[in-house]
Amino acid sequence: MNNAEIAEHFSLLAKLMDIHGENPFKSKTYSIAAYHIEKLEYPLAETDRNAIAGIKGLGPSVAAKVTELLDTGTMTILQEYIDNTPEGVREMLRLKGLGPKKIHTIWKEMGIQSIGELEYACNENRLTRYKGFGAKTQANVLEAIQFYHQHLGHFLYAQVDAVYPTIQNYLEQLFGKDKVLVTGEYRRQLLTLKELEFVVDATKAIIKPKFQTAYPPELLEDNEDSLLYKLTNGLKLRLYCNSTNIFAKQFLTSCSENFKTAFFTEQSPESFAATHYTSEAEIFEKAGLPYIPPYLREKDSIIQYTKNKGVPTIIREEDIKGIIHNHSTWSDGINTIEEMAAELIRNNFEYLVISDHSKTAAYANGLSEERILQQHEQIDELNKKFAPFKIFKSIESDILNDGSLDYADEILSKFDLVIASVHSNLYMSEEKAMQRLLKAIENPYTTILGHPTGRLLLSRNGYPIDHKKIIDACAANHVAIEINANPHRLDLDWQWIDYAMEKGVLLSIDPDAHSISGFSDIKYGVLAAQKGGLTAEYNLSSFSLEAFEAYLQRIKSLKQG
Repeated sequence: MNNAEIAEHFSLLAKLMDIHGENPFKSKTYSIAAYHIEKLEYPLAETDRNAIAGIKGLGPSVAAKVTELLDTGTMTILQEYIDNTPEGVREMLRLKGLGPKKIHTIWKEMGIQSIGELEYACNENRLTRYKGFGAKTQANVLEAIQFYHQHLGHFLYAQVDAVYPTIQNYLEQLFGKDKVLVTGEYRRQLLTLKELEFVVDATKAIIKPKFQTAYPPELLEDNEDSLLYKLTNGLKLRLYCNSTNIFAKQFLTSCSENFKTAFFTEQSPESFAATHYTSEAEIFEKAGLPYIPPYLREKDSIIQYTKNKGVPTIIREEDIKGIIHNHSTWSDGINTIEEMAAELIRNNFEYLVISDHSKTAAYANGLSEERILQQHEQIDELNKKFAPFKIFKSIESDILNDGSLDYADEILSKFDLVIASVHSNLYMSEEKAMQRLLKAIENPYTTILGHPTGRLLLSRNGYPIDHKKIIDACAANHVAIEINANPHRLDLDWQWIDYAMEKGVLLSIDPDAHSISGFSDIKYGVLAAQKGGLTAEYNLSSFSLEAFEAYLQRIKSLKQG
């Protein structure tokens, strides 16, 4: 059992204790333990059991439970709380913004024991009768429930990407490498997926017995041309069976309906069905079109665009030259600036932009003015050590409720660049969100607008904004827009990339890394950006060190005189 799993057990225990109304000091002991365990840089499983109690934030009582977990895989006290908490009440913990104390009121005072009952109570305006549940809170709970239902059974692309190689390899072993083709949502690089799909050159009579193992996956659908299984991790696996032409089937299941309609204005469906293709490239060749990769097969306009101009040279992961937007131990990151820089140098990157949290983010150990100056001194020393590699001085400055940034101009002027982001009061009307963002964009020290809608995929809708007005404002004020590469965000959404490029606005694929391992999230930002047709010339983190420095100087001159 790894540290993250151990921490998850203690976090759940703390939440269940709060739901049951236990002494808050006791539950806080376990939530603090969860926090410190997750931050450990070495595995507890390999730690001397006698030394566990001495670890910061643990102590003898927690150490005993850690040992029990490591030895048995379970924690008796946690299991008791699970057994004594209705399943529907535990499920409420999955609703974004609904904490254990409110769940306690819902269960113990309202007598509600399931999400379905809770939704009904919201529709009946019953929650507002209880302390702590005003009309706004009730509306937020109802929105969270609707969001939860909408995305139940969905997975982040990164979650599927982690298991894809294993599943692909397993299918190739069963049916042969040349008889299995990936298709569908994964191949189109959708940000969230309902299914992982493959075309298999085999009949259902051959496929079905292969899955009748000692622990067979659940068969959800047995259709004329496909089988749908549910794997043990909840992911749905669809297999298209014995297509008369596997490449034609792969094509038909690797594009949106809009794209498909546009394609069949170039080639008749009858001609398509009558042709035996030996590759997907041949499909486009016979239609008189350049090959359009699956990630671009969304908008119907791409057909005419590629006919006139060809397929653009889309950004690739190797085009990223520097890593922008990172958090170090100065705020809430795990690694030091020196460790992060050394890792990037080992991987041949040219620069690092440190953008720790600003002072308003007290929950993330945001930097006071004094600490900013101290950090800048350290960066100056590290730049002497690591030259020609360069570390840039940045900050992720909170956009306050009135749209201002949370430092005076005197402090903002000391940074090489400023990323402006919203982190508080996220549940806003479009009018309020636009007011905040537009004022921040107009600030002469804002270089990049960070994760512009604040969304968390499958967890929280972004606040509503008029994307065109935001992009137009960024164009007018020489502000780049972040494509936050964290798989939970991928914000700005890919559907607005082409409009941004049309308006001459730079995008910036940034990992928002809080550790060295977070650098790898760049992959998912690139995959999302590819869907929007982003080219390297429009991506700020693809600029060479020399070009990046020149850009920052030019922008400062334009914005600040």
